Amino acid sequence: MTGPRLVAHRGLHGNAGGGARENTLAAVQAALDAGLTWIEIDVRVTSDAHVVLLHDPTLERLWGDPRAITDVSLDEVRELGGGQRRIPLLTEALALVAGTDATLLIDIDDADVAPTAAQLVATSETKARTAWCGHPNAMRQVREVIPEAAVWTPWYSAEPPVAADLHGVTLINAQHLLVGPAFVEAMHAQGVEVAVWTVDDAAQAAHLAAIGVDSITTNRAQVVASAVASGTVDDRARQASIALELADHAAEATARARRVGVGPVETKTGPADHVTEVDREIERRVREVLRAQFPDHDMVGEEYGGTHDGDRPCWYLDPVDGTANLANGFPWTSFSLALVENDRPVVGVVLDPVSDRPDGGPTPVPVLAIEGRGSWRAGEQLRTSPNLGADPLSGALVITELDGARAWPGLHDLLDALAERHCTMRVPGSGTATLAGIAMGRGVAAIIHRYSPLDHAAAALVVLEAGGTVLDGHGEPNPHPVGSTVVAGADERAATALWRQWQETSPWEHDLGSRTA
Repeated sequence: MTGPRLVAHRGLHGNAGGGARENTLAAVQAALDAGLTWIEIDVRVTSDAHVVLLHDPTLERLWGDPRAITDVSLDEVRELGGGQRRIPLLTEALALVAGTDATLLIDIDDADVAPTAAQLVATSETKARTAWCGHPNAMRQVREVIPEAAVWTPWYSAEPPVAADLHGVTLINAQHLLVGPAFVEAMHAQGVEVAVWTVDDAAQAAHLAAIGVDSITTNRAQVVASAVASGTVDDRARQASIALELADHAAEATARARRVGVGPVETKTGPADHVTEVDREIERRVREVLRAQFPDHDMVGEEYGGTHDGDRPCWYLDPVDGTANLANGFPWTSFSLALVENDRPVVGVVLDPVSDRPDGGPTPVPVLAIEGRGSWRAGEQLRTSPNLGADPLSGALVITELDGARAWPGLHDLLDALAERHCTMRVPGSGTATLAGIAMGRGVAAIIHRYSPLDHAAAALVVLEAGGTVLDGHGEPNPHPVGSTVVAGADERAATALWRQWQETSPWEHDLGSRTA
């Protein structure tokens, strides 16, 4: 095959590897059987100084054992399980690839592991081909033991290294989201190869191959190989994939804040308008990635602003929608990232505050919508759940949000009118989650007093692609009613019923979005 080398991440595992578990001899053998000549493995050291294949510092994720591998002897490791699932020694992996065309790329993120692993490789009689990647401190330790070691130098910024950073460097290894055309061009001009990790999306893989990256590490080698060979980049799928990865990062940052604390809480326009370092860190990350991946797009964010000239595609971001909830320990926040083209959202991703992840943890779940391709949550396509009764609002929930800390004009009257129809109103505290929730059956309709692309563009697309309806303040279908009141419904009946009730309740005000808060 032509194009970048493909590296099997932790071997060929899961469905791609016939059910093999990551970092096992079975996964390494599956990669060899598939004809892959680069296989990445992770190594750790047991309490009695044996180097084993294992990514995590503990046995929790794979074995349900909370102990750190450094507290476990090799004999205890062997008791965890045998056969193809067992944790192997590095010496066994070296023996398996010896005599083949394959190279083991040994990944180390703990500098304390590096000297032991490097010494083992240096004295191995198998003469297996090896290369090294991982934390900079670990790579320095490897070089002290094996001066001629092939080291994939790590890089953690979208700004490419300059000549002073590249002494003795032949290959830079960076996370794929940070690598764009300018990065690759700058490195190739210095005679340095570019490797990226970890790429599992076909469209992104094809794009990276097209801009000239030299190596792609992946969990889906066959899928990526086919995408690279085709040379076809599905731009919309690529945009969605990157948005989804950014949402995953935001989910982890939000969950971490819930576990360990938010840190200092500041205010912007008033005591009820909060901002935290969580908001800022997420937005900085999103900006760095979008600049690298889409240099011809604009971006506007909640914390750092931005401009949109009207002609270029534009990304709109609220890193934490519902910061007041986050700052006060109320676990109901979201994330909103939308790509808008020609005055309509075409890609949107939000976070669902309700987590049903297999591990039972508190991490929010990303919900992705692509124009014309549906709304998806955890791999399942979403469809709205209309109320089929004579009155689509009777016995149902309608969701709204406040205007900052205040009720918007007419809210109290609407609340009373809905109660007369046996319809209950809720105010959860995140406009993003409120609108998007209609696509997940959380309420039959929602009304937001003023639509903002930062908070609502992604959620509006989620509702539309799930089969719902989005109306502007004049009761007209509008996927992007900037500055207007927005009403979303599980279907047209629900949205129209709520809009009409609002109009009847507040006949003096046809569009709350025309008012200044």
